[in-house]
Amino acid sequence: MSPDARIVLLLCVAAIFSMTGFSTWPALLPDLQAAWGLSGKEAGAIGGSYFAGYMLAVPVLSGLTDRIDARRVYVGACLLASAGHFGFALFAHDVVSACLLQAVGGAGLAGTYMPGLKALTDRVSNARLPRFIAFYTSTFGIGAALSYAFSGWLGVIDWRAAFVLGGIGPFVAIAMILRGLAPAAPHGGHVPGVAAQLDALKDRAVRGYVLGYAAHCWELFGLRSWIVGLLAFSATQGNLPLAPATAAAIINLVGIPASILGNEFAGRHDRRRTILVIMLVSGALAWGVGAVASWPLALLALLLIYQVVVMADSAALTAGLVSAADPARRGAVMAVYSMAGFGAGFLSPLVAGAVLDAGGGKDSALAWMLATGSIGIWCLLAPLAIRLSRRAA
Repeated sequence: MSPDARIVLLLCVAAIFSMTGFSTWPALLPDLQAAWGLSGKEAGAIGGSYFAGYMLAVPVLSGLTDRIDARRVYVGACLLASAGHFGFALFAHDVVSACLLQAVGGAGLAGTYMPGLKALTDRVSNARLPRFIAFYTSTFGIGAALSYAFSGWLGVIDWRAAFVLGGIGPFVAIAMILRGLAPAAPHGGHVPGVAAQLDALKDRAVRGYVLGYAAHCWELFGLRSWIVGLLAFSATQGNLPLAPATAAAIINLVGIPASILGNEFAGRHDRRRTILVIMLVSGALAWGVGAVASWPLALLALLLIYQVVVMADSAALTAGLVSAADPARRGAVMAVYSMAGFGAGFLSPLVAGAVLDAGGGKDSALAWMLATGSIGIWCLLAPLAIRLSRRAA
């Protein structure tokens, strides 16, 4: 194995361990929503708070990687993530405490996901970099899937045990990073973080990828926050052959090759057009998923297809951004990119929960169709928005 491939593999595996608590709340949402007497809006707020913590922390943590080694940011953020997950197991008991501790865990992810990518791009620089980026971003799906599975299994015993596992994983990531990743000087250092982040949006190409990522994350994280709840509802309407959390884990894994292959296709064709077509299809599928919520087997089949399409533009967006960004400002650009994406990820579960409540609640098929439709709305409208902006210009 080449040194570059070894670095990529190390960062991919470390990312998976850093995410052991990523899907714990969504995996346990149906049970905790019932136990704590939460409305859809409250449950969505707890799920969204994880991404709110990410959104608030990423400008600082990702921006720092232009000035200090991303390896150092990564280790500190893993400790923060562990604190959030252990704290949830020990102290969470209502909406406010759960939201605060979820936000701490999300802030920890803000210092591992994009800083991990920055650590990769600071150490690997060759023609295969876009492919390596696709491999790295695709491991997010593996981490999410394994978190769903283990959280769902442990949640049968005790929901607190699932959050304890979420706190242990980041310590494994720390050990891997400290032992296997040599220090490296960042590609940057002379650009003030806030100024560089504001300047990033002046670049039209960067701005396009940032807005595209926001639409993508609205859909992706809205789906990940509510997928177990959707499957749990479907299980009450018929025979669901798998436990909802296990089904969610399998569905997430299916999207991984789609992300890699989508990036390969976009790299050989018109990247922008490829992304817009994928968004249009995924936005339409969001409504279809809700429409078949009462038929478990049909829902499973369509969710598998939907997950493939949702993930098909994920790596294509990130690889396009990295290619468009000035290496000296790459950490700042990634900060803006992540802040927009995970900011959308914060709002999407909250909006979906509010729509679910307004449509009739978690026991209504119509409410689930409207909620899943809200998850795909921005991807469905993205091609229209681009067309209208061109006409206006």
